[in-house]
Parts: sequence; C-alpha cells; structure tokens
Amino acid sequence: MKRNLELVVISDVHLGTYGCKAKELLRYLNSIQPKTLVLNGDIIDIWQFKKSYFPKTHLKVIKKILSFATKNTDVYYITGNHDEMFRKFTDFELGKLKVCNKLCLELDRKKTWIFHGDVFDASVQHSKWIAKLGGKGYDLLIVINNLVNWFLDKLGKEKYSFSKKIKNNVKKAVKYIGDFELTASELAIDNAYDYVICGHIHQPQIREVTNRKGTCTYLNSGDWIENLSALEYNLGKWNIFYYEEHKDLLKDEIEEEFAEMDHADLLKIVTQFA
Repeated sequence: MKRNLELVVISDVHLGTYGCKAKELLRYLNSIQPKTLVLNGDIIDIWQFKKSYFPKTHLKVIKKILSFATKNTDVYYITGNHDEMFRKFTDFELGKLKVCNKLCLELDRKKTWIFHGDVFDASVQHSKWIAKLGGKGYDLLIVINNLVNWFLDKLGKEKYSFSKKIKNNVKKAVKYIGDFELTASELAIDNAYDYVICGHIHQPQIREVTNRKGTCTYLNSGDWIENLSALEYNLGKWNIFYYEEHKDLLKDEIEEEFAEMDHADLLKIVTQFA
C-alpha cells in the first residue's frame, strides 16, 4: 500500500557515483505517492560522472521519477552544484516535470522557499577545482566505508560512518554547517518565509530559528549516500524519513514501467552531459 503524501523533498542522491544508494531510494520511491516531488539538487552527479559507471538501478531511479511526472505528481528538479550543467535548461517544462534553480510554494498559507544551498559555499563558487577534488575524495571514502561496513555486518557489528566521524570532530566542518543553517534561516526571515528548505550539506534537519526580526523553520533533506533521508510534508506536519528506520516495513513493490523510454535511450540522454 503506497503512502499518499502532499510533498516529498529529496536531495544529494549523486546518481552516477559508487556511494549512491539507488536501490534503497527506489524502494522508498515505490512506497509513496506524493502530490509534489521536489528534487533539491545533486540528483545526477555530473562532476564525478563516468560513462562506464551508470548501473541499471541508477537508471531505474530516473525512470521512476519520470513515471511520477507522467501521472498525477508535480515534479520539480532544482539544480545543485554537482548537476549545474542542467542550469542551462532552467524553466524547461515537460508535462509535470519542471527544471528550476529555486522554488517558492505555499503550504497551508505558509510561504516556503526551496533551493539547493550551494550559493552559500565559497569553495564551490570561487574554487571549483578544489571542490571537485574534495568530491572525488569523498566518493572514495564512501567506497572504503561501504567495504568496511560489509565486514562489520558479517560480524554482526554496528555499521560505522567515517565521514560523519570526521564532520563531527572537525571544528571547521561543524562551524560551516552551523553557519549554513543560520545564513539560510536569516535570509528566509528577511524575506518573510515560514519555511526554508535546503540540501547540499548532507545533514538532515528540522529546527526553528529565531532572531530579532522573526522566526522560521529550517529544514534539510539530507542525502542518499549515508543518511538515506527525505523530507515529507502531510496534514500540516513535517517529518524526516530515514530509510534505515523503516526498511523492514517497505515492501518490494512491482516496478512501474515507463514504456516510452528504455534503459539504452535513457543512458544516452544522461551521458551527453558528461
């Protein structure tokens, strides 16, 4: 039984990289029926794209997203820094699929501002080659981490996250995340938004931020590399969905085929940007 949801936000899937948990994401997408699906940046990782590595599970995620857009779901693809190549297609529309750099919605009379968040990242804006190098290092770290966790799982021990450990123990990383959340929230308050929703930093979050000018709710959808998380809005409430907490309840739904395009055609479209 699919769950009907008003709005779902996912970000930082990084299709085309070894760290992407496409199979898990597909199970999640097959379990929901959202009125609106927002893809908040870094869905396809053009930076680290390799034509030799784009497995069928990654293509199935794209086909599933397209199948949403051919039915009753409004799908918004907001561009991020890893898929910035798509910014040349800003305002492109195909049925219910729309490409944009930001999105403003009204949810139960509350103003909502959604964007990826890389505009706050000076390293991306001014030193892209450094950011790309860091991205490749991160991808390698995830590959090694997956191997370690495979052994830990076989030994019946708890999984371990290298990058979370690094982020939590490096003061600059902790400060950056805090500054990012505060900057987004203060801008939202200045512009009278009730909700501001970002991705980019791979840190799922829902928290209220208040300053002398007002209050807003900051939200972050996390990622589908480590946290495997999404934001869900339904019946006036926000929730962070964590795949690991619900995976045993997710049934393997029969995949809905998107007949208009086969895997080979889809791969041609994706690889032309690499």
